[in-house]
Amino acid sequence: MKIGIIGYGNLGRGIECGIRQNEDMELAAVFTRRNPGDVKIRTEGVPVYPIEELEKMQGKLDVVILCGGSATDLPKQTPEYAKYFNVVDSFDTHAKIPEHFAKVDEAAKESGHVALISCGWDPGMFSLNRLYANAILPEGKDYTFWGKGVSQGHSDAIRRVEGVKDGKQYTIPVEDALKEVRSGSKPELTTRQKHIRECFVVAEEGADKSQIEETIKNMPNYFADYDTTVHFISEEELKRDHSGIPHGGFVFRTGATGFEKEHKHIIEYSLKLDSNPEFTASVILAFARAVNRLYKEGQKGCKTVFDVAPAYLSPKSGEELRKELL
Repeated sequence: MKIGIIGYGNLGRGIECGIRQNEDMELAAVFTRRNPGDVKIRTEGVPVYPIEELEKMQGKLDVVILCGGSATDLPKQTPEYAKYFNVVDSFDTHAKIPEHFAKVDEAAKESGHVALISCGWDPGMFSLNRLYANAILPEGKDYTFWGKGVSQGHSDAIRRVEGVKDGKQYTIPVEDALKEVRSGSKPELTTRQKHIRECFVVAEEGADKSQIEETIKNMPNYFADYDTTVHFISEEELKRDHSGIPHGGFVFRTGATGFEKEHKHIIEYSLKLDSNPEFTASVILAFARAVNRLYKEGQKGCKTVFDVAPAYLSPKSGEELRKELL
């Protein structure tokens, strides 16, 4: 499979790394909005083109992976490039997925391509586990916890506060809430009861730290609904102790079976990730393989992780899968 990458940020670099671990894939080209001469990729012999050159590559790329942001990039890019290629994106604005799906589906059906949206670990692997668990335990309750990990959106919000030079924010599940869920008691949990937020901030010289802390803790949509702790540290400490992008989380379904619902069951799926973008990239590449197979079978239109049979994700044959993994 010949893979094209649009955008060479954290996710694009993760895709490049992941391709090296998949023998049936090769990186064919990287496309960027920056000056291509300023983008130094690690794979020798692979060209970097300006994004405007992408359409000229029709017929030369099996799957194009879009590595832009969900706020402004993907809502425009995915339906546009589905006109010319099979595409995969990691659109993660949950509330807008139906709207995004409809636009991409129309474009992909019209062009005869396959597009897969909202691929990663949430939405993505967490979504699959919620679906499996709901189907298996129809009488039950869902819980999703995120962290401990760096929230890139919340970290960006911190950095926009006046007087802040740099900062990182960690989302951390509340241990007592996790224990309650694991007990099978089906607790009703508020936003504040499920997660806490921990901020590490480098303040500008002479900035009012108490004002910065107050602004962060009361920021609507980001921190106001959570118990938030703000730590002020040096630039050196931030670089030394908080340069990574770890993440992870848990998906639970607690349910009951039996004639009188007398038997309790708990399904738990968890992730502990050293690198959020590299793991997301690994999920995307497995589904890119599936997209290529679906296209070769003559399918078209937009798909989500719900529409892909598990065997399509693996490079192994059906015979190998039945022998080794079933």
